[in-house]
Amino acid sequence: MNQQQGDEKRGPNDRTRSSERHVYVLATLDTKGSEAAYVADLIAACGAIPRLVDVGCQCAPTVVPDVARDEVYAAAGHDAGALAAAGDRGRAIRAAAQGAAAWMRRAAERREVAGVLAIGGSAGTTIGTAAMRALSIGVPKVMASTLASGQVRHYVGDKDILMLNTVVDLSGLNRITRRVLAEAAFAVSGMVLFGARHAHGPTDDRRLVAATMFGVTTPCVEQARKLLESQGYEVLVFHATGNGGQAMESLIEEGLFAGVLDITTTELADELVGGVLSAGPDRLTAAARAGVPQVVSLGATDMVNFHAPESVPARFAGRTFYQHNPNVTLMRTTADECAAIGTEMGRKLSASAGPVAVYAPLAGVSAIDRAGQPFDNDAARRALVTALRTEAPSLELHELDCHINDAPFARAVVNRLVEMIEAEQAKPA
Repeated sequence: MNQQQGDEKRGPNDRTRSSERHVYVLATLDTKGSEAAYVADLIAACGAIPRLVDVGCQCAPTVVPDVARDEVYAAAGHDAGALAAAGDRGRAIRAAAQGAAAWMRRAAERREVAGVLAIGGSAGTTIGTAAMRALSIGVPKVMASTLASGQVRHYVGDKDILMLNTVVDLSGLNRITRRVLAEAAFAVSGMVLFGARHAHGPTDDRRLVAATMFGVTTPCVEQARKLLESQGYEVLVFHATGNGGQAMESLIEEGLFAGVLDITTTELADELVGGVLSAGPDRLTAAARAGVPQVVSLGATDMVNFHAPESVPARFAGRTFYQHNPNVTLMRTTADECAAIGTEMGRKLSASAGPVAVYAPLAGVSAIDRAGQPFDNDAARRALVTALRTEAPSLELHELDCHINDAPFARAVVNRLVEMIEAEQAKPA
């Protein structure tokens, strides 16, 4: 019995078709058919309902899919047959990623997605994670990938994707791939089955506030969080490391928050100067577009982030650096760079559709930017505030003669944010 015949016997007619939500298994079934069928059978054995989705292009699938590649590609307006005939693998992968994302988004809108498992190398990872990023946070997402031990931020993005390293290449079933793929199947099945079991637990109807924090602004954010919680709010704190800022912006767009306490805007410095923790050009725009009340500060705009010292580009030789640990090197922003940050902040915040206030701590914007600390630079702080005021003269801007981590600063920003939220919610619908 050949592979195609054997796997047809455990194809879509044997896996229960149901109106229930499914665990979608994404793979290029022309090259990963046996592996995909293996994990689908394990998911079914756990009690979940798998459906095989073919995202291949070059050759005929070696197992029978539940969702054919033509349907997936067509979801983004592509023709799988034409792409296969063209023989351009890179173009086919890009089209498959677009199709998988569009198809999965529609399946989620129909409330058919219980979870997603994808397997593959560079192509399968690109396609599978594109589909996962189209889903909301909380939907189980597992990517078994040959690339999972490297830099995965561009695959994970701002979503809760679990990356599982396959250790060896996914080229047939052997003692390693069976073990690792079983881990992936059991992981997504457990998430789906146990998540459903606990889905009806106690609800929390407290209003949500987003806050941004870095190690050097932790005292401020911790004080602010406790003050907000004492007034009945729940606070979600995002680590301002690029991915954290992106995740917050994404959740703001989903309408999750009553207000935003954007204390730590350091990602703007990395984006403008060239550090490694940029959140991209859209940072500081979601709340402005949505009209969500926001209080913004200048936390950690005194620094640009790099990895080990040797990772710092040669063009920054002679600058002021601080070695946070062996893998994190901080570079002090100059007055000119701070002015550019202030201009960017003013441009973005002045376009806000809702209430916004900026609080500038004149005695320092991070734990190492204050009197006696290595990044203390009053001229740079002043340059940022001046540029901000020049770019957005009508913006509500408070200059406080204290440090960002001082208790009076935390009280001031919390009080103003609560005022804004309550004023917005008091408006007639």
